[in-house]
Amino acid sequence: MLRPPMIQLKRYAVPFACALTVLLAACSSTKDERRVPTPLVEFKPVLNVNQAWKASVGKAGRYLFSPVAVGDAVYAAGENGTVAKIDAKTGQDVWRTKLKDDLSAGVGSDGNLTAVGGLKGAVYVLGPDGKQLWTATAPGEIISPPLVGNDLVIVRTIDGKVVAFNAQTGEQKWTFQLRAVPLNLRVAAGMTFAGNQAVLAGFPGGNFAAINLQTGDAYWQAPVSYPKGVTEVERINDVTGAPGLVGAQTCAVTFQGKIGCFDANSGRPVWEKNFSSDSGLAQDEQIVAAGDDWSVVNAFRAADGTSVWKNDKLKNRQVSVPFILGRAVVVGDYKGFVHFLSADNGELVGRAPTDGSEITAAPVLAGNTLVVLTHDGGLYGFRPQ
Repeated sequence: MLRPPMIQLKRYAVPFACALTVLLAACSSTKDERRVPTPLVEFKPVLNVNQAWKASVGKAGRYLFSPVAVGDAVYAAGENGTVAKIDAKTGQDVWRTKLKDDLSAGVGSDGNLTAVGGLKGAVYVLGPDGKQLWTATAPGEIISPPLVGNDLVIVRTIDGKVVAFNAQTGEQKWTFQLRAVPLNLRVAAGMTFAGNQAVLAGFPGGNFAAINLQTGDAYWQAPVSYPKGVTEVERINDVTGAPGLVGAQTCAVTFQGKIGCFDANSGRPVWEKNFSSDSGLAQDEQIVAAGDDWSVVNAFRAADGTSVWKNDKLKNRQVSVPFILGRAVVVGDYKGFVHFLSADNGELVGRAPTDGSEITAAPVLAGNTLVVLTHDGGLYGFRPQ
């Protein structure tokens, strides 16, 4: 059975786990030497990573915020209510809005409408000019970024409800929910559109589903993994991050469980491997990449799950959700460094600093600019060459 990791509390939005001292070394006065972050190693860069610009949207506070890219623009938000659309070519604001309330999740956008989550389930939707169009309330706390598109704004609550609103009016259309579990991770679990028919989402307890956008019913449900162990802590088995989707193959990963890929049309498993990640994965046509709960970055062959490489040079550095940029796998770490690993062999090929605060969200690509958001709200535009 995979051991629960003793990771730092700031990986979670709210430190509920301090009561679970058997799980987290950060809640204990005893330091676990196995969890000491690996010092950065010197290497000869193959990739030149040039910082093109820097902006700010305010600190994340207790929450985890993710940027989203649409065309040449990037959208980002901070806990203080700031929401901004930024031109990724220049780093300049296209618009910037300060909502009256603090935020707990964001951002989702289709380039026309932009959505963020507020405290106590509040949902705010902004128009093309950044002005607020409507607000609604979801039946629970929102800590994952909304998904906007197909005439819907879709949010998910911490207890696993997926709620769809009419994108123009804010009218609630449907709610989807699987059976609740006793304990789950407080991490930003994303969602992914599968064309204009379905939304893919993973859930606490290791389940994965394709949900009909019109009705809110499940096209299919499939287990990524099953809970194991005796205690409720040992049985935490959540799908983490947003599901990947390339062609007809969708992939997902769980905490204390497995990583695997499925047929997006039927939910039929294609392959699975024992694995544990508290962050999430990235996939393209060749590989599926993920950091495990020791921050060892792994790549699997997308077709059959064969291990392609592992890189332990970032072990215990709390790597972010990865992003695949051409032939590089990009991750951030707890000190705000952005690392570029060869997608072919996993070797480090580039590195760039930011503001020294943790990077948890996956980088995004806006036009030809790679954009990274830090926990302190720094938004950095890079142009690797």
